[in-house]
Amino acid sequence: MHEFPQQNVEESRIYAEETDQPLPEVLNPRTRYAFFSTIAKGGKSLIKSCRDLHLRRTVCYKTLRPEFIGDPIETRRLLREARISAMLQHPNTVPTYEIGRDNRGHYYFTMKLVHGYTLREVLDYRERYDLTQLMELMVQVARALGYAHSRGVVHRDIKPENILIGPYGEVLVLDWGLAKVWHKDMSEKEELKEDESLIEEATLNTKLSGKGMTGEGKLQGTVMYMSPEQIDRDPGIAGQSDLYSLGAILYEILTGVTPFQGDVVRTVLEQVRNEVPADPRNMTSARIPDELAELTMSCLKKDPQDRPTSADEVLRIFREGWTYGG
Repeated sequence: MHEFPQQNVEESRIYAEETDQPLPEVLNPRTRYAFFSTIAKGGKSLIKSCRDLHLRRTVCYKTLRPEFIGDPIETRRLLREARISAMLQHPNTVPTYEIGRDNRGHYYFTMKLVHGYTLREVLDYRERYDLTQLMELMVQVARALGYAHSRGVVHRDIKPENILIGPYGEVLVLDWGLAKVWHKDMSEKEELKEDESLIEEATLNTKLSGKGMTGEGKLQGTVMYMSPEQIDRDPGIAGQSDLYSLGAILYEILTGVTPFQGDVVRTVLEQVRNEVPADPRNMTSARIPDELAELTMSCLKKDPQDRPTSADEVLRIFREGWTYGG
């Protein structure tokens, strides 16, 4: 049994000279952050580390890439992600610290900087880990989803790349930029239309290569974990869509492959819509507990009503509904 890989986190010793230094008489929010360093580039966003000069800590700073600064949909998505992340105060979500505008008036938000590895990086070396270890990760993901769903939030982009294993064993669900929330009257009108363009662009000129995906399509790896109703742009999408994605990840944990494979995105989308994946127990010579195989196939049902009723039901099976003797 291997331990999950951990990065060396270089944290300097805390000294009184840092903790007790008085704040300036006049606080200028535009000079609060300094020493920026880019640590990741998303399709639309930039993620940097920087020093918070007021609280004397290094934080994560997220903003839009320059070419999308004026895009109203992307601006609203960033704002929504910041506020949803801030309102979802749970051990398995990343704390948001502040939202603001930079010197040019552009949105940014800051959050906890976590060093670690994504579940994708762990699954690339899946054979090193005991199933019990991987299920412990899934327990924490299910907890985050159960909490989010109880607050009326559907993530809509659950995939291994958006699950982070931190240096102290914490498991964090990342990237709430595509999350769905309802209007106060509970109407089903969809306020953001980016999903339509994501689907359309993903079906054009995007190739799948092995487990991952390459090309210019915006969905990239996401398409392997999308529910049928998300592909069909169902405005009534609910928490069962996240449970489908959770089932697709569980399938990969159990078998080493995603439920569907193909050479082009369009083929995979049609498989998700119309085909039933092979039973996980028929995809590997390793012993798979019946309870987990059945749960996986239940999560991957085409009709959301046929899936588990809630993340709490999935969590119960993750925690106590199976035994592993391998």
